[in-house]
Amino acid sequence: MKQQKGVGRMWHLYKMGGLTPAIASMMGAQNAQQMAFIRAVSKEQRKQSVLDMPLTELEMVVFDLETTGFYPYNGDEILSVGGVIVRGAEPVSEGRTFYSLVNPKRKVPRHITALTGITNDMAEAAPDLMQVLHDFMEFVGKRVLIAHGSGHDKQFLNAALWRTSKVNLTHRVLDTMMVAKWLEPKRGSYGLDELLESAGIPIADRHHALHDSIMTAKLWHGYLKQMMSRNISTLADLYAYLSKH
Repeated sequence: MKQQKGVGRMWHLYKMGGLTPAIASMMGAQNAQQMAFIRAVSKEQRKQSVLDMPLTELEMVVFDLETTGFYPYNGDEILSVGGVIVRGAEPVSEGRTFYSLVNPKRKVPRHITALTGITNDMAEAAPDLMQVLHDFMEFVGKRVLIAHGSGHDKQFLNAALWRTSKVNLTHRVLDTMMVAKWLEPKRGSYGLDELLESAGIPIADRHHALHDSIMTAKLWHGYLKQMMSRNISTLADLYAYLSKH
């Protein structure tokens, strides 16, 4: 009976004031504010056009997620989020970074702990998903995103945004794996480790979301120099070339 009254109150608030008051009633004011912020960032991102900006001037966020598995729609969750802001070929500044663990509200599989170093105790003490998403989206702002093998990260980020805030990821996402396949089409492998080794980038603390982001950012810098030598100067140029490969 109490549940029916609660649903009725939420429906009344929705009709009177819209989504935010209804969510505030159900989730609490802090979560409602976080959700409203995430939805606002998503809405503003749709208005942003960066296609004609020179790649050397464009600020981007290279990011990485660690997760409990591969299937966000079958119970797997985000464990950590890392990111670093890059601008053109400027050196990576560790002062412009983001990192947070996430409480997945489930046990961390043993093989994931062995891979990432994230234990159940660490995960249980971490902030919840809504808080981390709010903080990460605030860090990202309107910037273009970059990830290596971005399908995995996009899928988990999209699922998390929809579950918490009923929005899809609207940011543009570049994939350094796809860029590598275009620039080096005869390679046998495009895994992050192999590409870092080929580029002479020291590999340290793999499968830590922030460290992987920083190493991927350095990989992006090398690719940016190659693209400049091929007269690829804007995001639109890059998309045009990638679409052919």
